[in-house]
Amino acid sequence: MNIRVLDEETIRGLIGPTEAHAEVRRAFEQLARGEVVLPEVMFLGLEEAQGEVHVKGGYLDGAPVYCIKEASGFARNREKGLPTNFGVVWAFDATTGFLDSILFDNGYLTELRTGAAGGVAADLLAKDRIERLAVIGCGVQARYQLAAFLHVRTPGEVVAYCRSADAGSAYAREMRELHGVDVTAAASVEEAVRRSDAVITTTTSTEPIVRSGWVEPGCHITAMGADTPAKQELDPALFERARVVADSLAQCLTQGEIHHGVESGTIAVDDVVELGEVALGCAGRKSDDEITICDLTGVGVLDAAVATWVVGQAGAKQLGRTLDV
Repeated sequence: MNIRVLDEETIRGLIGPTEAHAEVRRAFEQLARGEVVLPEVMFLGLEEAQGEVHVKGGYLDGAPVYCIKEASGFARNREKGLPTNFGVVWAFDATTGFLDSILFDNGYLTELRTGAAGGVAADLLAKDRIERLAVIGCGVQARYQLAAFLHVRTPGEVVAYCRSADAGSAYAREMRELHGVDVTAAASVEEAVRRSDAVITTTTSTEPIVRSGWVEPGCHITAMGADTPAKQELDPALFERARVVADSLAQCLTQGEIHHGVESGTIAVDDVVELGEVALGCAGRKSDDEITICDLTGVGVLDAAVATWVVGQAGAKQLGRTLDV
């Protein structure tokens, strides 16, 4: 076998927010049409090392490869002077099962596709005119989510909240310089959320931090932080006021925000639609006064979509190095 090996720098040169948005939206549409193979998520929680390991994968009908991805986050790596995140994707030939490519992306593709999913959600569900956007959390995904949001909407201002005031100020300054938009730091989640036309939550909270009473009519919320059963960012009472959309209903019934709403009785399973259905023209925003919520738990076919794009581009441009095994 000749196996192509791609490093993070090469991968970053092959795919960015524009390409990821298109591939992620197409993957959601194929998911809605049943044109994918999507296995269940494997999750390993390594408590002693404060580590989370996610193994996801998928195949999009007609693609030349299927993909399996490992992405991890180990908080204690900071104490060792190491990056907290790591990621790698294996792409296999869809006709032979042989390993085709190894993508040492160090988590870049996971961050990129997650941001792109938020951008697709905002494009399909947020009002056309966004005066104020709130970003809750100031970590890596807060950066990718904002970039993806700006790809589809132009807010008049962005208000960000972080538990650390210094980190919030640094985030606001960095995003102002990077994107040329008005970004300020808020003193509380409530201050950020009130009067906002859109809210993006990017935290690891295990209890609700966004209260229903703070959310204005017409607001769109993208909740992406809760990617395990124990995590939760939204007040379940919000579901009683909103049109609720899942990236994958099956996943959202066991993790993310929706399963908390179902357990509390504030939403019925039959009331939830999937983002791919909205992309195909079903059950989107009905009015500028409607509250919309998109629960993003991270779907394996999105990893397959962006990795397949990278493999195709690398092959066409003869990039990377080859292992002959």
